[in-house]
Amino acid sequence: MTPTQLAFGAGLVAAVGVYGIVCGTLLTDHEWWPPGDRTPAYYCHWTLVGVFDVALLATAVLDFGAWGLPAPASSVGLVAALLGTAVFVWGARAMDSAETMGVTGDLYTGGPYAYSRNPQYVGMIVGVSGFALAVDSALVAGLAAAHVGWVLLLPRAEEPHLRAEFGDTYDRYAARVPRFVGIRTLYGRGDDEELPH
Repeated sequence: MTPTQLAFGAGLVAAVGVYGIVCGTLLTDHEWWPPGDRTPAYYCHWTLVGVFDVALLATAVLDFGAWGLPAPASSVGLVAALLGTAVFVWGARAMDSAETMGVTGDLYTGGPYAYSRNPQYVGMIVGVSGFALAVDSALVAGLAAAHVGWVLLLPRAEEPHLRAEFGDTYDRYAARVPRFVGIRTLYGRGDDEELPH
């Protein structure tokens, strides 16, 4: 097995583990994600994400340029990766660091959260997709697709927890702000004076 295959395989195994946690929450009565607190599921999830991230970077280094995309695709990918990173950081800076990792805290509805209920996830989707194009690797694109897939599922696992935690306040927020992005995002903030910011 080559180092590239090993890195790619480690990324796939870690991704399967994350899908197991998220789908276990979606398909059973057990709440694996979000953990709400630093539970064993919290540490398991973030260990798998750490392994995935290292595997993604290792695959990118080892398989750089192997896909053979035209140069403009890599340039577009680089711009998307930077834009996605900026959106992710904007969303993360609005929250306490533990809350960005699934620990229950406050309900954020201002700043980037006035446009998207999940700006960090929007940033991840754009960023990792751009990264795959910039690196010009089909293997990295495969890992990026796995990452985008679980990021699309995460809010569905988190929303029942948020409804239980914040009740009608969360329902009002969800009614006026899209899960990711949408027409309401483009119209602007649409603040609700009764919601916390």
